Amino acid sequence: MSVATQSRDEAVASAIREVSHIATLPEVTLRIVQLVEDKNSTAQDLNRVISTDPALCSRILKVVNSSFYGLPGQIASINRAIVLLGLNAVKNIAIAASLAKLFRGGELTTSLSARNLWDHSNATAVASKMIADALKLGLADEAFLAGLMHDIGIIVEMQSDRGRLIEVVESIPRDADGVPGADMPEVEERIFGANHQHFGAALCEKWKFPASFVRVTGYHHRPFELPFEQRTLPLIVYVADRLAGELDGGFRLDLPSLEIDPRAMSDLKLTNEMLDTIRAALPEACASPILALEA
Repeated sequence: MSVATQSRDEAVASAIREVSHIATLPEVTLRIVQLVEDKNSTAQDLNRVISTDPALCSRILKVVNSSFYGLPGQIASINRAIVLLGLNAVKNIAIAASLAKLFRGGELTTSLSARNLWDHSNATAVASKMIADALKLGLADEAFLAGLMHDIGIIVEMQSDRGRLIEVVESIPRDADGVPGADMPEVEERIFGANHQHFGAALCEKWKFPASFVRVTGYHHRPFELPFEQRTLPLIVYVADRLAGELDGGFRLDLPSLEIDPRAMSDLKLTNEMLDTIRAALPEACASPILALEA
């Protein structure tokens, strides 16, 4: 291991230890993740765990009954939601509903607040789902959650050392349109010793999330460094991140360019027509967030 890698790993471990004392997912959500990853678990096991948290039940049912799923009629029970959507989908909704708690922290600087990041994460999640739907990959729920989580590493930075994150933000020059003139991950590595991809991947590992989410958080700015067979979800989020950055007032501090690498289009078999359709529908789809920050 090189000195630089060792130093980066130490910076990441230190930040994750700090965050563990400040903000974590609820215990019930972590139990849900473990349960669904256990091949021997059943729908009744999942229903039993979720039912111990009435607030989480309420949030899950709110999401299940949103236009996001387009289910006929109102779903009034977690058990019914599990039957209709499956264990994995309900697990993803539970995680997504719990994530909002981590995005509370007020304004960091005039150009970055927890709400900015949450709004951008929601937009990226919606765009990720739309891309997965257009490609008929059967990944809609997973893509939504991946988009919602992709910048969770910035929350690690915010929770572990706000002062350094403010220094990062203030070190990135921006033009009159807010376009950043420096690469945020490079600035983060200079100030934190690691960037938000490293922090995000480490947090997903800490939470024992599936490897696909570790890859999304860790490689959404560099998906082509992954083996081809592991790129699909990171590439979806890579494209969705840029579409979300195009929105009026959208967060793009880590996106000096919104240009989409043609290799991403080719690898995903995503056509320009599909992309234009998603781009046109995205503002309206994001107008009413599926998950409110106050939830």
